[in-house]
Amino acid sequence: NRRHRRSGHLFQNRYKSILCQEEPYFLELVRYIHLNPLRAKLISNLRQLDKHPYVGHSVLMGKKSNDWQKADDVLLRFAKGRAKAREKYQQFIQKGLTMGKRPDLTGGGLVRSAGGWSAVKALRRAKAYMKGDERILGDSDFVQAVLKQSEEAFERSYRLKAGGIDLNFIANRVSVMLNIPVEEVWSKGKYRQIVAARSLLCYWAVNELNISMSELAHRFEVSPTAISKSVLRGKTLAKEGGYKLENANV
Repeated sequence: NRRHRRSGHLFQNRYKSILCQEEPYFLELVRYIHLNPLRAKLISNLRQLDKHPYVGHSVLMGKKSNDWQKADDVLLRFAKGRAKAREKYQQFIQKGLTMGKRPDLTGGGLVRSAGGWSAVKALRRAKAYMKGDERILGDSDFVQAVLKQSEEAFERSYRLKAGGIDLNFIANRVSVMLNIPVEEVWSKGKYRQIVAARSLLCYWAVNELNISMSELAHRFEVSPTAISKSVLRGKTLAKEGGYKLENANV
């Protein structure tokens, strides 16, 4: 921190994610991210990038392996055989060396769908506005579809809350469904039934009522990561058990 005149810990700022339309931005993002060490002048050429340990490019080039990285998902977009795919992928990466920073890859459907800022300005002069959102990387139709889905989810949560469905309602519903005392739904126990109850509650709280994971983490006195895992477990339990928050057969 002293050397770079910064303050705070490494991950002090909030994590930011952008929803990406797979085509045509997936490969552009792969190239842009993998060229970060060159743009930052941490390395000086592609040969060094092939062996750089902190980006996935080295795995795609077959210089190292990560069991968690799906290299074929990228390589198969270039060719069926790995050797030919790597050759074409490397050519694709090389073409990106002169592109520099890409503000058009930072989210928002407006700029890309219109063909750049000059096109956007021309549209605005003509009083023609398109859908855009900085949290989404995709064309205008994609952005609009995502926002519509988000709006529908918000309206559903509002309707549920207006109908008296809150955290306590969910806890009581889970209690009846799993045949356990409601106090145990809120407990920190690691017994299978308690974990299942907590998972269902967290899943419905987050997905149906739009309650934040941080709020649930505070309520259960656990980390947001633990709540995130509970939500995933709850989703699986609800699907496998046929559990529904509304009109449940209890």
